[in-house]
Amino acid sequence: MPGSTPASPLWIRRYAPSPDAPVRLACLPHAGGSASFFLPVARTLAPAVDVLAVQYPGRQDRYTERCIEDLHELADEAASALEPWTDAPLALLGHSMGASLAFEVALRLERKTGAVPVALFASGRRAPSRHREETVHLRDDDGIIAELKRLNGTDSDVLGDEELLRMVLPAIRGDYTAAETYRPRPGEASVSCPVVAMTGDSDPKVSIDEARAWEEHTTGGFDLHVFPGGHFYLADRQAEVLKLVADRLNTTP
Repeated sequence: MPGSTPASPLWIRRYAPSPDAPVRLACLPHAGGSASFFLPVARTLAPAVDVLAVQYPGRQDRYTERCIEDLHELADEAASALEPWTDAPLALLGHSMGASLAFEVALRLERKTGAVPVALFASGRRAPSRHREETVHLRDDDGIIAELKRLNGTDSDVLGDEELLRMVLPAIRGDYTAAETYRPRPGEASVSCPVVAMTGDSDPKVSIDEARAWEEHTTGGFDLHVFPGGHFYLADRQAEVLKLVADRLNTTP
């Protein structure tokens, strides 16, 4: 039985609260994503897992807030928001930019609180030490929209609504800036928790070798799982992905 449940701060969404679950899973979205991306995850894994979805500033109900364009600053804030939830075993799951962020959050939780996550699921992102020169964040609005359509990770209703799309573009650009300029800090290249890397076999943003390189960033165990699909393979392969997550957390969804 986990300890007392902290009040949900601005950063945390719980779509299927499961306070009696033996483990928590904090989910961190991709660039341009929001907490609601993980609504199906919460509903599927409850009540065996208490799913927390991190809401970044600059989107949905946090639309009026300043977007954070530095991943280290974003990690500082996200780690502080998750710290009260470490009174029970906590795992992290991040997709794309969220995987890099989850890695940095794990480092901060270990260093500040001694709370080592029970697992880090790094999805759709190359290892921190594998760099690509990317400049999507420097494109004009049409260039960013073209990238979103290429990856097929943004709701088609959003892509088809010009006014709505232009409204959310600042947050998307800010996220791409954070993701593309991110570099791990010297001396902070490894976490203690087990890392489970997951990727699609046709993801244009990460090769199998780049995903396998996550093994270099943990002193715990490591596994690599490759699924059919592209950058957002986890949407099409949701049942398989969540079974993997549940199995690793020793729960039954």
